Amino acid sequence: MKKVTKDVLFDASTRLLFTMTDEQYTVLLDEFSILIQQMELIGQIPGVDDVTPMTFPFTALSHGLQPDEPVTPLTQEEVTRNAAYVVDGQIKLPKVVG
Repeated sequence: MKKVTKDVLFDASTRLLFTMTDEQYTVLLDEFSILIQQMELIGQIPGVDDVTPMTFPFTALSHGLQPDEPVTPLTQEEVTRNAAYVVDGQIKLPKVVG
């Protein structure tokens, strides 16, 4: 593993196009040292390399697709009833792109 130093953090921040003060680099370096200690502690757990890594922390429930049930579509009047501006049976929206 590459040792995290101020130079490594400076290089990373430069590549990500942002700047930090020396004080911020010091705080970040302290945080990284804590993180690395925690990773080393986790690495010491017996059998940790034999466990399959999780890709998602929760059980994904899959119920499948709902069956298609024919329904009567809304009429144009029902759809436009609550719209503030209706022009020629269509809802008029404000201009988004200049």
